[in-house]
Formats: sequence, structure tokens, C-alpha cells
Amino acid sequence: MKLAAYIGGVAGLALLVILMLRSDFAAMWQTVRSAGWSLLWLPPYRLLYFLLYAIGWRALLAPYDRQGRAGLGYVFWVTTVREGIDRLLPVASVGGGFAGVRLIGWRGIATAPAAATVAAEIVLTMTVMYIFTAIGLFLLSGLGTSNETYQHVLTGLLLSLPVPVVTGLLLRYGSVFERLENFIRPMVGVNMLTDGAAALDRELRACIGRGWRLTFAGVLELAAFFSGSFEVWFALRVFGHPIDIRGAIMLESMIQAMRHVAFVVPAGLGVQEAGLVLFGHMLGISGELALAVSMAKRLREVVCGVPALISWQWAEAARLRRMPVRSP
Repeated sequence: MKLAAYIGGVAGLALLVILMLRSDFAAMWQTVRSAGWSLLWLPPYRLLYFLLYAIGWRALLAPYDRQGRAGLGYVFWVTTVREGIDRLLPVASVGGGFAGVRLIGWRGIATAPAAATVAAEIVLTMTVMYIFTAIGLFLLSGLGTSNETYQHVLTGLLLSLPVPVVTGLLLRYGSVFERLENFIRPMVGVNMLTDGAAALDRELRACIGRGWRLTFAGVLELAAFFSGSFEVWFALRVFGHPIDIRGAIMLESMIQAMRHVAFVVPAGLGVQEAGLVLFGHMLGISGELALAVSMAKRLREVVCGVPALISWQWAEAARLRRMPVRSP
């Protein structure tokens, strides 16, 4: 995953440089400056996105945390840390999930249940993303876009549809991690098979089997995706190029779909910008304006992500200080 993230990062950076060279950077920067302090409304608004995700994740964790040790406030904080890792650190977009399992474990929840909720949430996000993309595709068809572009997007959506379906079925009815451990064990020279993989498979099946909790979390995730459309709508409005909410939803759904397909590219570097330029053109948005919108979203990621990462490192350091020192 590290190698894939580095390769994806280089490719994304190259794409971003190409887009910048083909655009008027001075005009883009002037557009961002014209918005002034108005863009500072985006970071606090993003808290709604985190809250919706945290409530859904807390619902999945509830059966393993009857005492409420990992309360909503704590899960909300872990959600911001996960987002900060995925957006700002050179890891694939699943890197924050590993940190999330560790941080939830601090509240006494075993690794297997915590990992099962994160894995179930990732599959759920994939499913919700297809619903969100389908809605965006429907809106795209009504914007007078070229039939060729519409067909390409529709074909890509349909061809990749089996991915979340097959993944969900394997996790629900198969022993994926136990089989994977059996396959890897001879290669790494492990003589005894631990029960960790089997426990993870067992908890995953139980987690995915809780239909109403998954549905509840899925509805909240879909609402979170829709809330992200406001960022595009608001940025274009303060940049002097207002669009209606349908156009904002279409743009957000397309760029999020591209980012999820290219999940190995850290922070969707270059991918987000390419999506905004490509689909923004259909709404009469220039390349410079599309890149300005992307810059506004990037600035929001930094403002939200850096404090979350600092708080995470502070918490890690504090935990190390509290650990007893072992005598030699």
C-alpha cells in the first residue's frame, strides 16, 4: 500500500502540474483572493460532515460498547483524525482507518470488533458513493452534456458496480481474512495460525448482519455526501459564478467518485482538480475557476486536518508518558 500510495502521489502531482501549466495561475489566485475571509466559513461547516459520519460509526460500535466508553464526542474526534490522515498524509485513502482502529481500542474496544466496524463502514461508503454518483449522473444527463461524456461515466459506473456488491457478499458470507492468513502464513514463516483473522471475520459477519444499523449509518453517510455539495455551491457563489444546487451536487458527486476510484492517490491529488475542470466545463466554469474551487477545498482540508493531526500526536505522546517504565 505504501508503494501504491507513493506511485499514486507522483502520478497525481504530475497531473496537477499539467493542469496548472495549462491554466492561468495568476487568474486563479486572484479569484481565490477575491473571496476574502468568506472562505473561512467552510471549515466550521465541515463539522456537520464529521458529525454525521461519527453518529453513523457510533451506531456500528454500540453493540461492542455497552458502557459508552467511546462516546459520540470521542468518536467525532477520531473521525476528524481519520479524515486528516487520509487528506494530508502520504497514505492511501484507507490509512485513516488503521489509526481509527487503534484510537477506538484506547477506550477498551477489542481490535477485531473495532476493525470490523471500520471495514463495514468502508464497504458502506463504497455503496453510498454509488448511490450518490448515480444521482449525480442523473443530474448530469439533464445538463445538456454530450452523449459521449455521459456514456463514458455511465459505463464506468456500471463496470465497477460489482466491486462493492462482491466485497460485501464476501465479507458477509466468506472467511476472507482467515483464508488470506492461511495463504500468507507459509510465505512469512508463521508456524501457528492465530485466531485474530477468524475473530475479525466473525465480527464482520455480525456487523454486516445488523441491517438497521447499517441502513442508519448509510443514510447519514449519504447526507454527509450531500452536505459536501454545499462547499462547491458556496465557493462558486463567493467567486462570483453562482450555480444552482443541482449543479453543485453533480460536481461533488463526480469528483468524489473519481477520488474514490483513485483511492491510492493520496488526498486525490490532481484527481479532484481534473474532475472539477472536466465536469465544471459543462456548467460554463473555466479551468481557472474550477482550480480555485479545488484550492478552497484544499485550504479547508488543511484548516480542519492540521489541528486534528496535532491533537492525535499530542494524545499519542501523552499516552506514552503515562506508560510505566520497565526496569531492565
